[in-house]
Amino acid sequence: MEYSDIASVAGKGGLFKVIKPTRTGVILESLDDARKKLIANATQRISVLSDISIYTTDQEGSTPLPDIFKTIFDEFEDDPGIDSNSDTDELKAFLKHVLPEYDEQRVYPSDIKKLVSWYKILLKEAPELIKNGNQDASAESTDQ
Repeated sequence: MEYSDIASVAGKGGLFKVIKPTRTGVILESLDDARKKLIANATQRISVLSDISIYTTDQEGSTPLPDIFKTIFDEFEDDPGIDSNSDTDELKAFLKHVLPEYDEQRVYPSDIKKLVSWYKILLKEAPELIKNGNQDASAESTDQ
């Protein structure tokens, strides 16, 4: 599994594995114990994790989510010390520790909650992704 195989659907909690495309959308399966299937159509906002990044104030302007997950794992391994129910100040301090150059004006506490929640889901359901880092990006860099 790769980051490009995992998606988030607006309005739905959690993460979903992309099973296969259909004529009008895509079939997804939840990454939890229930393994519920969902058919997402073209009107729903679906974001693949490999395409999501966090705004930063540095020259690049953003950092890919897989890189942030790898940084969190390198620093905290399986216990980041917070969860999605933590205080807003704790969440901001956590992200500031992990990604010091994150843009505090454009990254909301709800975004940090999703980041922490998704990290814990991936750690449970697809730990090889986090432990091995951003394989999608490393595959692209070896092609050049």
